[in-house]
Amino acid sequence: MRRIIFLVILFAAAGLIRAQDIRTERTSAPTVYDAKANSDSVPEVYAVAARFERVAVIRLKYKADLLAGLEKAVKESNIRNGVILAGTGSVISYHYHVVSNTGFPTKNIFVKNDDAPADLVSMNGYIVGGRVHAHATFTNTEKAFGGHLEPGTTVFTFAIVTVGVMSDSTGLSRIDDKNYR
Repeated sequence: MRRIIFLVILFAAAGLIRAQDIRTERTSAPTVYDAKANSDSVPEVYAVAARFERVAVIRLKYKADLLAGLEKAVKESNIRNGVILAGTGSVISYHYHVVSNTGFPTKNIFVKNDDAPADLVSMNGYIVGGRVHAHATFTNTEKAFGGHLEPGTTVFTFAIVTVGVMSDSTGLSRIDDKNYR
């Protein structure tokens, strides 16, 4: 009888416990640029002048992968250069990474949870040459968290992402190049 009661309590508790975040650290492969000093030919700060040609509002439905869906919409909408202006919605799982060191080669902590509801309260980033570089902020009842969006973030109710689209000739090729220094 005690064994049955113990098993009932154990199974009931297991149903209440959500999956925990899985955290893994990865070090980028060393490159020849890691030891490279800053170059005087690279400006310390520069600005790229641009105008939005249009604004694309992208909606993703229940169970869509947020990053894959965004990449698909960017390709189908022929967006080469753009700014992710906003994002909102909810997710049933998330996967992101954040930088975890201050020297080269870079190290990142990847955080993944396949069973964790959260609100998507913000998105920002860039589309450079058709490549999506997105960051997301999520919240749950305890905290706000997020970072660089990775595959495996699954939409719950819906997600909406707004992108300001710039001309294909906008010079963003080096805007997120860590080796351009």
